Amino acid sequence: MKICLWLLAVCCLATACAKAPTNTTAESNTSEPPSINSVDVVKASPHEVTIGAGESGEAVVRHQITSGYHVNANPASFSYLIPTQLELTPADGIAVEFITYPEPLTRKFSFSEKPLAVYEGETTLKARLKADKASKPGTHNLSAKLRVQACDDKVCYAPGAIDLVVPVNIK
Repeated sequence: MKICLWLLAVCCLATACAKAPTNTTAESNTSEPPSINSVDVVKASPHEVTIGAGESGEAVVRHQITSGYHVNANPASFSYLIPTQLELTPADGIAVEFITYPEPLTRKFSFSEKPLAVYEGETTLKARLKADKASKPGTHNLSAKLRVQACDDKVCYAPGAIDLVVPVNIK
């Protein structure tokens, strides 16, 4: 009896410790979408803007979306979709007057019954900034976040935020 219990325990332990073989080749037949981070398929690059004290100017943030992906436009087509959004924090006597988003593309995807407004490839977001008359000359860095939700033609991935610094040169 003791031997039977011992053999049963060894078999259970061996089964629990056994590792199922994994298929790491590209031919793996899995129905799960790949693990994609939205911020990994969108690259953002703010460009320095030069404005005079007491004047307004336009800050430009370009973002490049990896081929095969898109992000929702702003405004998004439906309330449940997360739009692309640029947030700038005013600082050093520099105010954010407004932000403009590019004209979207209209695309039909398998996961939506209706076409969606999206951005693909390279797009440009613009922020209208105004410097106080008392702003000190020099470079001032505004903190910014670009919020995006990347999707492919079948599924949307978890949204993410890209931290940015927008350089503003006051002359």
